[in-house]
Amino acid sequence: MQFQWYPGHMTKAKRAMQEDLKLIDVIVELVDARVPLSSKNPDIDQMANGKSRVILLNKYDLADDKKTQMWMEYYEGKGYFVTKVNSKNGTGVKAVQDIIRQACQEKIERDRKRGILNRPVRAMIVGIPNVGKSTFINSFAKKACTKTGNKPGVTKGKQWIRLNKNVELLDTPGILWPKFEDQKTGLRLAYIGSIKDELFNIYELSLLLLEYLHGYYPGAVSSFYQIEKEEDCAKQLELIAIRRGCMKAGGLYDVDKAAKCLVDDFRAGKLGKISLETPESV
Repeated sequence: MQFQWYPGHMTKAKRAMQEDLKLIDVIVELVDARVPLSSKNPDIDQMANGKSRVILLNKYDLADDKKTQMWMEYYEGKGYFVTKVNSKNGTGVKAVQDIIRQACQEKIERDRKRGILNRPVRAMIVGIPNVGKSTFINSFAKKACTKTGNKPGVTKGKQWIRLNKNVELLDTPGILWPKFEDQKTGLRLAYIGSIKDELFNIYELSLLLLEYLHGYYPGAVSSFYQIEKEEDCAKQLELIAIRRGCMKAGGLYDVDKAAKCLVDDFRAGKLGKISLETPESV
């Protein structure tokens, strides 16, 4: 499967982000805890220009706990301020304000020495499409101040959100980068829903997902669907079709419908806590 796309609005959003970086003190980047590297936009690193950096491992409730801990240590070792959050239920969100201020401590101290007191820290919130950025901001601000949705491209333009006298947030549209150097990155982003489903073959995607799950989380699929273990991924998909009643006229299996069920169930965390990459794998 080949993943290659870069809609024009993303070029515009990236240009606007470069301008907005002049206004902010710290970049807060949300990544999906199941794919903490693949969901991290390398363009942000190039644009950061010495700004303080915070990484939030979002949706950690869907990820493998041991692997999430490995990623936290990995990014801390690279100088980032890191924490994990579950934006949907608000777990870990309260601690984010403290970590933003920790990341900006040197700047706050410089301001204090210059007699600038109580100036709010300005943080830019960035993240690729469908990583949960709008849900995080709503949870962080404790009110519905941005649109949320379960599909890429919900946030259309930038907006400032004043949380309190200490922190102001600049929300930005989610942007992907122009080219995936490694097609596995595109594949992982397709698994979690950061690339629109219309842009790839869902049947092929489901077979590749099954192959990964067989290798790293054996039994996860058969246990959830209550079906026999089957090493042949195509046959396993047929078993899922039977279990879910995905049939066509004439008694044929509707494997495309079964494939969509599998991918949706994975995205919702129904197959268990699963991570798709580790620091060692990169």
